Amino acid sequence: MKTISENKCFGGVQGVYSHASEVCGCDMTFGLFLPREAAEEPVPVLWYLSGLTCTHENAMIKAGAQAWAADHAVALVFPDTSPRGEGVADDAAYDLGQGAGFYVNATEAPWAAHYRMWDYVAEELPALVTATFAIDDERQSITGHSMGGHGALTLAMRLPGRFRSVSAFAPIASPTASDWGRKQFAAYLGKDEAAWAAHDASLLMRRLGFDGPVLVDQGSKDQFLDLLKPEALAHAMMERRQNGQVRMQPGYDHSYFFVSTFMADHVAFHAEALYRD
Repeated sequence: MKTISENKCFGGVQGVYSHASEVCGCDMTFGLFLPREAAEEPVPVLWYLSGLTCTHENAMIKAGAQAWAADHAVALVFPDTSPRGEGVADDAAYDLGQGAGFYVNATEAPWAAHYRMWDYVAEELPALVTATFAIDDERQSITGHSMGGHGALTLAMRLPGRFRSVSAFAPIASPTASDWGRKQFAAYLGKDEAAWAAHDASLLMRRLGFDGPVLVDQGSKDQFLDLLKPEALAHAMMERRQNGQVRMQPGYDHSYFFVSTFMADHVAFHAEALYRD
């Protein structure tokens, strides 16, 4: 692993690191904020998965999460959203290829060689982070924005017992019924739509639910509202009697101004679960 940068931040350290990923077959970069308490003992961790076109850097710089994480003594991990580099397949469209991994393991050419973001975020990166830094792997929670909200919800429901809480900002809530999902799943996973269901948060909520609290914030003026389909997730949560909230925030759009406005709520929500005995 290579240290790209480390900066003092709210009493802790905001680092950026790269490593050779076996599952993605390329170098991957991630951000990690460690609060001051990590110098003394392992701390709980909140994973933040970013959205389309993002790298590890967008949320690390724009979300304002470090201040709240420092207050609650919680580490933050900011993974990248896809494999990158020479020889990694890409597409001219912003919503496919590099920057658009959708947190799935691709099975179709040319994507299957590198696009294994499910295994990367679910297994490889957590193993590296917990082995290298003062992270308590028994206390993990996960959140994300847009495509990352989709990833956070699906990982939480399909890995029972891993995460104590899950939240999302404007998640792609029903990708099998949206152009943000159907296009990418067809490319990455093939035409058999039965394989897509394992990556649809609304379908997973009906089938599995989540064994902890859920918090979802959605802006009412989100320019992508028809693609996100938050009502599908809200209905599924009601049908399952899921412990959670879906909050429609009047006037907010899809930007990091929206995310940063409600970040304090989300970090506090996760901290409560992470520090509960």
